Amino acid sequence: MKAFGVNSPLPDILTHGFALMTVFAIPVLIGLIWNKWAGGAAGFIMGGLYYVAYAGYYTAVINTLPAYNMYRDPSFIGDFLLGGIIIGYIAGALNNKSQNFKRMFGAAMTAAVTVGMVQFVLNYTVSFAAYMTRNDPFYAWWTTMLPMVILGVIAPIIAKVMTWYGLYPGGHS
Repeated sequence: MKAFGVNSPLPDILTHGFALMTVFAIPVLIGLIWNKWAGGAAGFIMGGLYYVAYAGYYTAVINTLPAYNMYRDPSFIGDFLLGGIIIGYIAGALNNKSQNFKRMFGAAMTAAVTVGMVQFVLNYTVSFAAYMTRNDPFYAWWTTMLPMVILGVIAPIIAKVMTWYGLYPGGHS
């Protein structure tokens, strides 16, 4: 596997991975600084919007076969909609409104790795394009897990800085 070139994972990580980090960062942040229900609700909204956009993009632009409607791909629903709900809820449930950085870090990393593994399993088993994941499972695992681990590191740092400046919703005193 080369770092740059045709078989490089960097284009996938920097495009799709960065988009996933952005979509999942909001539920993690809201889960860490507010509560599990708000994190799950934000995950539902962000994951739902990303699911509609991503499935539409792959159905209309990327896919050349009209038989594949990516809106009905179960891995898309699980990766984005369910993943967004789970990541926000887990981050909020494990953190439980704590402002301790170690607890925030553990909650965010647990949520991110859990959702990353769920995404990999769904892409390996029930995806319409599962053959691509099965052909090179290490590449699929790498491009799924690296952005999630980076998210698990960056999100609690941002959440902690937000608490320093009092940028959190009501309910904290």
